Amino acid sequence: MHLAFLGPWEIALIVALVFILFGAKKLPQLGSGLGSGIRNFKDAISGKEEPQNLESGESQPKKEEEAG
Repeated sequence: MHLAFLGPWEIALIVALVFILFGAKKLPQLGSGLGSGIRNFKDAISGKEEPQNLESGESQPKKEEEAG
């Protein structure tokens, strides 16, 4: 028995359960959340980092100057 293999009936059952549990209105939000989570995970694994200050146009955060 292969546990990793899902046939067409199993996939249809999973899709039907998702529709019943979440409804059609929530599915786009779930899909976008899942996609962004996978994208962030892949970026973290590959070592890519996003700029911290996208709103101000800076690519690197400013370093704080120490008062002596």
